[in-house]
Order: sequence, then structure tokens, then C-alpha cells
Amino acid sequence: MNIKINSVHFKTDQKLDSFIEKKVQKLSAIHEGVMGSDVILKIDNSENRENKVAEIRILLKGEELFAKKQSKTFEGATDMAVDALKKQLEKHKERFKK
Repeated sequence: MNIKINSVHFKTDQKLDSFIEKKVQKLSAIHEGVMGSDVILKIDNSENRENKVAEIRILLKGEELFAKKQSKTFEGATDMAVDALKKQLEKHKERFKK
């Protein structure tokens, strides 16, 4: 699966990139139709401590799934977004079977 990671107004380190790739790669094991994904990381300009945002878009044949989560860390936001996408993929897979 092709995974593109974009960070808005900052540069990610290799450790964060590897973490995200590892987590997102697991989504392709749930559904064989996953063609690729786009990950956008950004920092929300709010007073809130949970200002790290991860947006993940999964590309399927003829469709796309999306999750956006916010947390104290990019790792936490990524975990939550991947969990949300797992649920979406499982629902999509069930609909596809019917």
C-alpha cells in the first residue's frame, strides 16, 4: 500500500513516520481492496493541550474512507484515527459481502 505522509508547517522525524506507516499498513490486512492512503498531520492553533491533529484518508476502489482525530500527541491522534478507520473498513467489508 502506498502511504503519503504530509505535515503542515513542520517536518516530521523518521520515528514518527515509521510509527504512522506501521499503524496505517495494518489497515490493508483488514480489507484487500485498500489501494493507498494519505496522512495529514497538523497543529491546531488553539489554547487546548490536545492540539495535534491526524487526518487519514484510505483509498479503496471507487471509494474513500476518512478519519480525523485530535490528541496531545501525533501518535495518539494517529492511533485513534486508525481505530476509527478499522471500524469503517469492517463495516464496508460487511456491506460489500451482501
